[in-house]
Amino acid sequence: MSSDNEDTTSSSESERADSVEENATLEFIENLSDVPMGRLPSNIEFQRTRVDCKADAPIHTDTFQYSGAYSSMRVENSFLDNFCDNFRVEVIRLTEDEMEFDMIGIDPALANAFRRILISEVPTMAIEKVLIANNTSVIQDEVLAHRLGLIPIKADPRLFEYAENNTASEKNTIVFKLHVRCERSGQRLSVKSKELIWLPNGSEFPLESQDSKTGSSSKPKTYTSFTCSQDSLPEFSGNPIAPALGDILIARLGPGQVNLLFVLYDCGHSSNSWCYTFVFAM
Repeated sequence: MSSDNEDTTSSSESERADSVEENATLEFIENLSDVPMGRLPSNIEFQRTRVDCKADAPIHTDTFQYSGAYSSMRVENSFLDNFCDNFRVEVIRLTEDEMEFDMIGIDPALANAFRRILISEVPTMAIEKVLIANNTSVIQDEVLAHRLGLIPIKADPRLFEYAENNTASEKNTIVFKLHVRCERSGQRLSVKSKELIWLPNGSEFPLESQDSKTGSSSKPKTYTSFTCSQDSLPEFSGNPIAPALGDILIARLGPGQVNLLFVLYDCGHSSNSWCYTFVFAM
């Protein structure tokens, strides 16, 4: 009999505790301020418009592009209207080699889309072939070719045409020659980008032929088919082509080592070049 009374008492106390908790929850909800109509609460507005940089990682990097995302608060989330009203570009620094600008009022995903468009659509002169005749340095051929791809070339890609059918001509290709030798009796030699010599007449590297005639008097074919010298063209007569910087280190040669190669640049997109980069930061 006493056990039944104890069970009844504990059950009543539990129901009263649940009732008190429900009343407290209802009272808390009733005391909440009304959701503002026509504007977002400050915490949501902060998450929508700001990226919070924490010690471990940034937060609030995701955005909501759906126009009805905040329709319950009567806030129109139309991307196009907001973009047209608030987006602007401010140029921070502009030099011959670099441009820095701020894009204000734009979503990070769209800023990244602009970066990808610049990489894929802006034309530039990029390495197509590296023909290595002799390389006795400690740097492997493929590493040497990669280092050459990091050298920016001072050439306006708008003056060139896109290569068709892989035919290299004076209108779509630039050829450089690198020939440096370290004498056996000399000291170690630094090979820098100023050693790249522009060849306006095209490549001097002979094209491999299955039917080679030793006694042939005809001019040997090369990897380029230039009909005229590039320095005779009005576009380049007063503007010779050269590396943008002459002190970029390419390799180090020891006594008796040599670099002899030809570099072919053609007109392409920035995505084909390793040195024309576009980055953005939030």
